Amino acid sequence: MKKVIFVLTSHEELGDTGEKTGFWIEEFAAPYYFLKDKGVEVVLASPKGGQPPIDPKSNEPDFQTPATLRFNEDKELQTILANTTKLSDVKEADYDAIFYPGGHGPLWDLAENKDSIALIESFYSNNKPVGAVCHAPIVLKDAKLKGESLVKGKKVTGFSNTEEDAVQLTSIVPFLVEDELKNKGGIYSKAEDWQEYVIEDGNLITGQNPASSELVAEKLLAKL
Repeated sequence: MKKVIFVLTSHEELGDTGEKTGFWIEEFAAPYYFLKDKGVEVVLASPKGGQPPIDPKSNEPDFQTPATLRFNEDKELQTILANTTKLSDVKEADYDAIFYPGGHGPLWDLAENKDSIALIESFYSNNKPVGAVCHAPIVLKDAKLKGESLVKGKKVTGFSNTEEDAVQLTSIVPFLVEDELKNKGGIYSKAEDWQEYVIEDGNLITGQNPASSELVAEKLLAKL
């Protein structure tokens, strides 16, 4: 049985707004169920361990999908989610791939988390798939390969500047995903706002937004 580690944010403060953030349910649930239903074992981790914060907006009626509805009824998964492994305890050798769901939370913690960066470098160097969707491609920002940025010269995507503008958080977030990926030498491309768009470059698989989350998981599974 193939085994994939999902890394979720532990950050819940949306900058200085007084509002909450975290991970986006669709971007976790759709890939989780897609892989689990195909017989893949999925293990959950986060920087602090335990319950990762859920972005409350991702529970609003407009953002419900079959995967989020299934998640909301799934007591077993909610229990698993409440007990995520501490990221510092995760070893690359134990897994076949690594995946990062988005939400705004990763911009604050996973973007510069040393354990996360080391894992990404280790998975990639050992020819294992690295997947991330929406805001989560920010986790690639400081990862390196042979002394150079991991994304340099590679095709990538992630939450676009126009999408960040649309949710009116451009001045709140510490990083703009599109800008950071370009700054690190990534060959960034995108589709129209909110449309499904996934880029695969070798073992690097990135998705633009919530609509892209399941397709990232499909491409990850194909690699396995």
